[in-house]
Amino acid sequence: MTSITQHDDIYRARHYALGILVVVYTFNFIDRQILSILLQPVKDDLGLSDTAMGMLTGFAFAAFYATLGIPIARFADRSNRRNLVAWALGIWSLMTALSGLAQNFWHLLAARIGVGIGEAGCSPPAHSMIADYYPADQRATALGIYSLGIPFGIMFGLFAGGWINEFFGWRAAFFVVGLPGILLALIVRFSLREPPRGMAEGRADSADQPSVGETLQYLWAKKSFRHMSFAAALTAFVGYGFITWAPSFLTRSFGMGTGEIGTWFGLILGIPGGIGIALGGYLADRFGAHDPKWFLWTTAVALIICVPLNIVVFISTNSTTALLAMILPVLLGNFYQATTFSQTQGISALRMRAVAAGILLFIINIIGLGLGPQLVGILSDVLNPEYGDESLRYALLICSLVYVWAAVHYFIAGRHLGGDLVVEG
Repeated sequence: MTSITQHDDIYRARHYALGILVVVYTFNFIDRQILSILLQPVKDDLGLSDTAMGMLTGFAFAAFYATLGIPIARFADRSNRRNLVAWALGIWSLMTALSGLAQNFWHLLAARIGVGIGEAGCSPPAHSMIADYYPADQRATALGIYSLGIPFGIMFGLFAGGWINEFFGWRAAFFVVGLPGILLALIVRFSLREPPRGMAEGRADSADQPSVGETLQYLWAKKSFRHMSFAAALTAFVGYGFITWAPSFLTRSFGMGTGEIGTWFGLILGIPGGIGIALGGYLADRFGAHDPKWFLWTTAVALIICVPLNIVVFISTNSTTALLAMILPVLLGNFYQATTFSQTQGISALRMRAVAAGILLFIINIIGLGLGPQLVGILSDVLNPEYGDESLRYALLICSLVYVWAAVHYFIAGRHLGGDLVVEG
């Protein structure tokens, strides 16, 4: 009877923890991506270029977010991960609210750096906690559910940012989405349970923590990780560039307002995007259970299908066609999320799991978030003398072709994954 009660307690704690972490990750992406729907009004108000806006949405955030993620992840592997998530949430929420006070590029740059510093403390400890709550055969699905915070956060951020901007201005939008996160941080701190390390697998924690260098050496020795991490970075390069600049593309090419964009583009990123993350994790678990190659080959196939569909988006002559054509690429482009993070956890020892997630996030975000929006902005400025307001359309089209490159690396990674999925205790 006692064992049944304990099992029920673990079951409830597991699902409550996952639910709370999904909400936290949703706030993470609301605060991270709200600037994308506000790019045009901020650009016009502060008199900035596309290159400058690309810096604010890309490298300025990613440099601190990705770089600090690794030392924070190392700290998480030897400390209370719940408390770390709570502090991180409070910091990035406060800095988002302060973005509304910016009077020039440098003020907004400082606030965005602050958001990046805070958000660096979210996913590595969260991934580590989920890996300790869920066994290996459920982990991609669990991380897929956690990753639903991405489309949910983007959707709510676009909704809120778009309509608040139309009625009250862009500054009010930052205040409204930033301040509630401080309350959520208190809920995390006082209601979430920290899981014992190794609980899901019944493994004892040796308490020996490898260094960051040792963890990187361990991961880099596995060919699957090398190709998988670079493939994920290239996929994120396309994704972040698209999410950041698509609202401006819809404004410049079709004259849509921020409220209208926030509604329709938000629904596309939220619903098909969420389905793609969950479905990608589910299909990876299902097909990968029979042949480990398919943990990653499912994503390779999805990305190849995306390429012609993205071309249709950016050659569309009206907003309805463009928005409808986005649905499948958004869905399929999110297949990579759950399985990439799951397989990284699966090849990592217990005391290196948060650092492993931090290393993966560093690679993804320096290339994907750091370079994606930035290069789209630069390319748009380069093409502007010839194409005018349509330059952003062609910049996005060119960058979307990188999905082919990413698919090749996922295919190669899948070939090596079976031999690398040996977890050391």
